[in-house]
Parts: sequence; structure tokens; C-alpha cells
Amino acid sequence: MPLRRRIGFVAACAVGIAVVLAVCVCYFVVRDQLRGQIDSSLRAQAVAVEQAGLRAIGGAVAAIPPSAGGPAPYAQLVVGNQVAPLTDNGVTLPVTDATRAVLTGAHRTYLTDVNAGGSHLREITFGGVTIAATGQAAAIQLARPLDGIDRILAHLRLVLIGVVLGGTALAAVLGRLAARRVLAPLAEVTRTAEVIGETDDLSRRIAVHADDEVGQLAIRFNQMLERLERSRSELDTSVSAQRQLVADASHELRTPVTSLRTNIEVLLASEHLDREDRRQLLADVVEQGDELTALVGDLIELARGDLPAGGTEDVRVDRVVAEAVARSRRNSPEIEVRAELHPVVVEGVPDRLHRVINNLLDNAARHSPPGGVVEVVLDSDGIRVRDHGSGIDEQDLPYVFDRFYRGANARGRQGSGLGLAIVRQVVEQHGGSATAANAPGGGAEFTIRLPTASPAADAPAAVEEPPERVSSPLF
Repeated sequence: MPLRRRIGFVAACAVGIAVVLAVCVCYFVVRDQLRGQIDSSLRAQAVAVEQAGLRAIGGAVAAIPPSAGGPAPYAQLVVGNQVAPLTDNGVTLPVTDATRAVLTGAHRTYLTDVNAGGSHLREITFGGVTIAATGQAAAIQLARPLDGIDRILAHLRLVLIGVVLGGTALAAVLGRLAARRVLAPLAEVTRTAEVIGETDDLSRRIAVHADDEVGQLAIRFNQMLERLERSRSELDTSVSAQRQLVADASHELRTPVTSLRTNIEVLLASEHLDREDRRQLLADVVEQGDELTALVGDLIELARGDLPAGGTEDVRVDRVVAEAVARSRRNSPEIEVRAELHPVVVEGVPDRLHRVINNLLDNAARHSPPGGVVEVVLDSDGIRVRDHGSGIDEQDLPYVFDRFYRGANARGRQGSGLGLAIVRQVVEQHGGSATAANAPGGGAEFTIRLPTASPAADAPAAVEEPPERVSSPLF
């Protein structure tokens, strides 16, 4: 059964039960009121008879005052096993064991329903009457007809049954209409889900009509669609980036592999090369092998960087930078590296942060002239690495962090064009940002900003070189 029909059915049942209860209460209240009036009249007449007494057996009942409701249409005297009608209507009221109990004094008064002369009567029987001539105890029966009340109640029953049926039917119709209105957003959710399933269009949204449970459902459904759309967009971007990486890697790998193959073929084909030529070819092979190894390593790092960062910990970035500075000084002794480091903690992956700093220092060393200076500053605002080379062409600035991009000033220098791409990828994965700019006075400046926290106050700085602070601005 559809949900709309079930809601209408439940509403009809609930209203029907409520109407039946109300109708039953109404019917019995009216019935008791009507019959209560008869009973009150009969009791008043009984009191009047007890007070007036009987002038003779077979005589009339003493006059009943108007306040008592007038005389009862049916009256009967019971003495022993004999009955004597006190009204001239030819109807004899039935005598039962209860009547005899009143006669013997076991009961004083009781009310009951009887049928006599084809009529439905309400009867009161009371004792306490003595026949003056014989001294015998007698009981008197007074009765009033209930036919009028029965007709009223029968008519009332028909009316109330009609109210029950009409109210239930109306509740069913209104329940269906209300269910249609209330469930309209659910129907819209269903239609939207069907359209999305057929068209794969996650941009559709559901209109929120009210801030109720159904409205909250629509809001949650829209939020789910937004997350799905964002996830699919990110997945599409990741797949596109991976395809582009494979295409770029294939292009970049082709040159060193071709050159390496050519040199090896020359070495194999030329058996009479002089010693110097052979040494030069072998040196080229080693250099191309190193270039190929570095390129493959960078590609692996890029591919690994697409994965979620795992095994994060609190990393003392100043110590990471200090190690990278020491490495740069060993690898490029012709370059002076000046460092000003302050204790800083970052939650991240230590080896990836090492790779970021090493790539920045290697890039700065490659673009510095012999005897040049590379300045490194670390504080709570981030990491700044500046060289004093030729800087970056303005048209190249937006692309320096792209994969395999090599600007005009980088062409002809050794490198794969992946180092800065790795820097941006790792930094963004740690919730930070990487920017590049030309520094005042010449040279390029790279700034890395990460969500940092200062370590304990007693933690020492990693590098102690305050006398060598660079006087030129780094921002």
C-alpha cells in the first residue's frame, strides 16, 4: 500500500475511533437525561401517594400535585396474590419476585423497565401502604411509557451513526489531501533521485518549503548531493591530473631515455673509440642515469602525494629546516646559506616536510650565482627562502608550481620541473599554501605557510645564527 494511502487510512481510523467515542458518550448522556426525568417524576409521584394514602381498596390514587409531573398513566395496587388496577386503561402491570419482595418489606422501592399492553414502560414499585379495612400490607406500582423517549433515542442513534460514517469518510478524504501535501517534498526527493539515477546530474537540488522534518530531509539530501558532486569533481580532477602526469612523464622520460640509449649504442658499436671519448660518453651515461633516477623519484613522490597523509605527528619544523640547511651547505659549498630559525611545531609527515625544504633549497642553489647567498627565515608566519639570482619572469610567476613547467630562466639548467610541484602538493596536503614572488633587490622568494603552533617556551632554537641575520627585507 502506498505511503499516502496508509496515512489516509490511519487518519480515517483515528478520527473514526474518536468520533465513535464521542458519539457513544453523547448518546448515553442524552439517554440518561431523558430517562432520569421519567425516574424523577415517578419518585415524586410515589412520595405524593405515600403522603396522601388510599381512601379505599380499588379507589383512585390521591391527587398528584402538578409539581410532581401529574398522575402516572398506569397505577396498580398489589395485595398478597391479588392486583387491583388503580387507573381505567385496562392494562395490568406484571408482578414479579421483586414486586413481592417490596410487598414483604425485603425491598422498599425499586425502578425497572417492563412491557405491558404493547408499550414499553418505566415502572416504580414501593411499599409502606396498609389497607385500612383489613390491615394488610400493600404495594403500589406506578408506570410511565417510554415509547416517546425510545423514538427520540432511535432517531438520535441514526443521526449519530451518520455522524460516525460521515466523519470517518471526511477524515479519510482530508487525510489523503493532507498526506499529498505533506509528502509532496518526499515525492520531489524521489523524482530528483530518479532523475539523478537516469542522467547522472548531481547539480539538481530540492526546494525546501518548510523547516520541519520533511524540510530537514530535503536539506540533508541537498547536502549529500553537494558532497557527492564535490567528491566527483575532485575525483575527475584527480583522474585528469593523473592522466596529465602520465602524459607529461612519458614526454619527459623520452628525452633522457633516448639520449641514454643513443650513448650506449655508440659505446657498443664503436670498438675503437679513444679513451677520452669513451670516458666522456660514460660520464654522459652516468649523468643521464642520475637525471632519470631523479625524475623517477620525483614522479613517485608526486604520485604518493596524491594519497591522504598518514602517520602525522608534531614536527619541529625548525629542526627539519636546520637539517636541510646543513645538507644544502654540503651539496653546494659554493653557496652561502644564511638561516634565522625560531622554534615552530607543525602537525604533519616528517619525511614529506623534509622533501619540501630540500626542494626549495635545491631550487634556490640552482638559481644562485657562485658565491651567492640563500636566505632562510622560519617563524610563526611561515618559511621564506630567498635567492639572489636573476629572479622569475613575470609571465612565469603563475606557473612555477605546475608540473614539468620550466620558466625562461630555468631552461638549460638541470632539473625535472617537478620540485616546486612537489612543494605545493605537500604543503596543500598539510593545510598550507605556497607562493612565489620576486624579492626587492633581485632574486626570487618562496613563502610557505603552514598551520603552526609554538612549542614549549623552554625549547631551544634549532639553528643559532642571530649575528648573520639578513638586513634586506624578506616579505
